[in-house]
Amino acid sequence: MATIQGNDREASADKEQLAAVRIAVDEVDDQIVTLIARRERLIRIAGTLKGDDAEVRAPGRVERVIEHVRDAAEKKDIDPDIVESTYRAMISGFIELELKVHKENS
Repeated sequence: MATIQGNDREASADKEQLAAVRIAVDEVDDQIVTLIARRERLIRIAGTLKGDDAEVRAPGRVERVIEHVRDAAEKKDIDPDIVESTYRAMISGFIELELKVHKENS
């Protein structure tokens, strides 16, 4: 009987820990969204300053950003592949936004 109660306590503790982790993840997500909003504001400004669509797409710049964030990830001992895939998706979305902004301001 003690074993069953012990398992129940462990399961309850696991659920409480999982709930705490989820709250922390939500807090991190809020911080990330705030940073994405800041990045969006900067991208909108950049979109008004570039001369043409090729300058907006800037594949060389994209690769420099990817190299930078991969290096930053490695220094922080996190998976650079996850960081790269996240950034590639984010950059793709921001390029579309910047193309729109550039077109509106041309």
